[in-house]
Amino acid sequence: MTEVKLSSPSDLDKSLRLLKKKLDREGIIKEIRERKTFRKKSRLSYEKRRKQKYRAKIESQNKY
Repeated sequence: MTEVKLSSPSDLDKSLRLLKKKLDREGIIKEIRERKTFRKKSRLSYEKRRKQKYRAKIESQNKY
């Protein structure tokens, strides 16, 4: 569980920003967004292959 301690009640905005950063670093926000909608297993594998192709293309361009 991610926690942020409040030093004083007036620092609520600062504490919310810190909490958001922590959640982002841990990948919780990304996971929640991914779970909002159902995607078929075939679609997930398609997206994975597509990302791999893109990365390979970028790496081959950077070698020259």
